[in-house]
Amino acid sequence: MKHRRLAVLAIPLAALLLALGLASPALAVTVDQKLAVLSSWTQANATSYNAWNSARQNQGAWADYGFDWSTDYCSSSPDQPLGFDFRLPCWHHDFGYRNYKAVGQFPANKSRIDSYFYYDMKTKCATYNTFVRPACYSLAWTYYQAVVNFGSLAVNQTDLDKAAALKAQGDQALAVQNARRAA
Repeated sequence: MKHRRLAVLAIPLAALLLALGLASPALAVTVDQKLAVLSSWTQANATSYNAWNSARQNQGAWADYGFDWSTDYCSSSPDQPLGFDFRLPCWHHDFGYRNYKAVGQFPANKSRIDSYFYYDMKTKCATYNTFVRPACYSLAWTYYQAVVNFGSLAVNQTDLDKAAALKAQGDQALAVQNARRAA
């Protein structure tokens, strides 16, 4: 009997709290707040990249900011040229371009966005073995130059062939080193 009275009282109370919660305005994020977060996520360092990547994996927590998380990865250039995975650096770059454009602050931030893109790619290249890294760094430089000069990724076949030759040299040097170790 006592539980029944509590339930009868709890239902209207829960309805009132729900109505108040739905009726109260959401805390609006100001442009300055959005720019502060954008700035913190668009620096050429590991802390900035890790914060952006963590938010990318939990986008719902940032819904009030209205960020554009869409990507076409490396646009018309390969996302994984010669097996080097540039998808996340390209996504991070897209994030910067799209969100700074949305708040009308792109021209003032383009150089920094392109710089952290290059930083992200070099960081990715550092995860590959030392023999093929020169090829990866060559591609990273080419991708960076494309966005700096053209504002988008448009890497040509000559650039890819040059990096492929560097990678083949690295693969060959690695095979020689492994053969020496085995002997």
